[in-house]
Amino acid sequence: MANNDATFLVGVDVGTGSARAALVTSNGEVLQTCVKPIRTWNTQPNYYEQSSEDIWSAVCDCVKVIFGNVTTGYPKEQIKGIGFDATCSLVVLDTEMQPLTVSPSAKDNQRNIILWMDHRAEEEARFINATHHKMLNYVGGSISLEMEVPKLLWLKLHMYSEVWTKVGTFYDLPDYLTYRATGADQRSICSAVCKWNYDAENQCWSEDFLKSIGLFEDLRVDNWRRIGTQIITPGTPIDGGLSRKAAQELGLQPGTAVACSMIDAHAGALALLGCQGPGGSGEDNKLTTKLAIICGTSSCHMSLTKMPVLASGIWGPYKHAIIPDLYLNEAGQSATGVLMDYMLQTHPCYEQLLKEHGSNGKVYAFLNTFLHESAKKRGEGSLHRLTIDLHIWPDFHGNRSPLADPNLKGMMSGLTMTKDVENLALVYLALMQALATAATGMGGSATVVKPDLSNNVRDYHERKYRVFQRMYLDQRGYERIMKG
Repeated sequence: MANNDATFLVGVDVGTGSARAALVTSNGEVLQTCVKPIRTWNTQPNYYEQSSEDIWSAVCDCVKVIFGNVTTGYPKEQIKGIGFDATCSLVVLDTEMQPLTVSPSAKDNQRNIILWMDHRAEEEARFINATHHKMLNYVGGSISLEMEVPKLLWLKLHMYSEVWTKVGTFYDLPDYLTYRATGADQRSICSAVCKWNYDAENQCWSEDFLKSIGLFEDLRVDNWRRIGTQIITPGTPIDGGLSRKAAQELGLQPGTAVACSMIDAHAGALALLGCQGPGGSGEDNKLTTKLAIICGTSSCHMSLTKMPVLASGIWGPYKHAIIPDLYLNEAGQSATGVLMDYMLQTHPCYEQLLKEHGSNGKVYAFLNTFLHESAKKRGEGSLHRLTIDLHIWPDFHGNRSPLADPNLKGMMSGLTMTKDVENLALVYLALMQALATAATGMGGSATVVKPDLSNNVRDYHERKYRVFQRMYLDQRGYERIMKG
């Protein structure tokens, strides 16, 4: 049984494919966890939709499981706070604050979320970028179709009568979760500045920017009620805490403190940047001397600076996004974890390996071991040399940064008709090398993993990188040929 004097916190993380909750002690020890899948509809290319009701139901189930079982001994009276992070997906509600469909192919309102990886707003993003407005300097000079403003414009242009005229409010998913938990409409500057083109320098919505793209008159209504009247810092307690309705749904006490939310990758970056290497202090452990790489369905590479740094193709600088008064710069890839699964699961021998090893995770573990053993059998000093004639360009879902081109496609060079386990292992290795080339826990101690810097391995990777760069130029060359 738990100490009756102890206090606990609940952390909720909603990723692309699942919701999860953790019961955490006041000193950061994770005691219980629970994961529930969430549904995604992908009924046509580049359209990815979810349900806010489905997600909230999964969240409630997870929270109740981690402390609600009588055998765990964690009474809800000792839960003193709850915080949410989530993917930066667009939630649409009507004037009654009920789900409103975003799907051209579904008449019911269940599918009311445009998932972050949805690429339907390509033309709208191109239109916004053609304005060359100064606010675009804070997203690397080019807005991404994965961000919320192009999606808003798409809804206005393509679902005006079905959706736009019926909208009560739009939420970033992390903010929707805190709204659902509290009933209070306080938004996080993390979402606002990173995904909604909020002007963090002047602490306001940019009227001039929204006028330039035709959304100002629609969004300024009732002091910006549809996109956020009150923007606050992540971690700030939301007014009133947990509502009675949400407390009943979650199995917690009404009034329990609820923290202002963060985007999921940004919450991960906050934790990772807080880790300390050997020695625990010094120049190498300052927040502004680190790079955090957060990997999941996509991957995000984040760093903090004291002063704004504008770089073409790199999102940011985002002021206050993670830590007040520090600027965040963010790069990344739209498809990493999801691409790894796709490449493995479409290979002819994947089902055989799944039957033999029992789970997707164990298949990955087997392939890692298999590659090391293959390198030893061939007398190679490094397993990376196994892909000397197999190369992959990994932008199967477009390029997020630094090229900012959603139309780039994946490429493979070195294919054969072989379909055995060794072939799958080599494809997996070549993909991991490509993802690492493109890329070029909670706070606590960190383990340092040093790279192999021997000259022959370094030279090999430099040559692989030159092939990687050439594949991009080749793809552009093919486009020019086909355009005539």
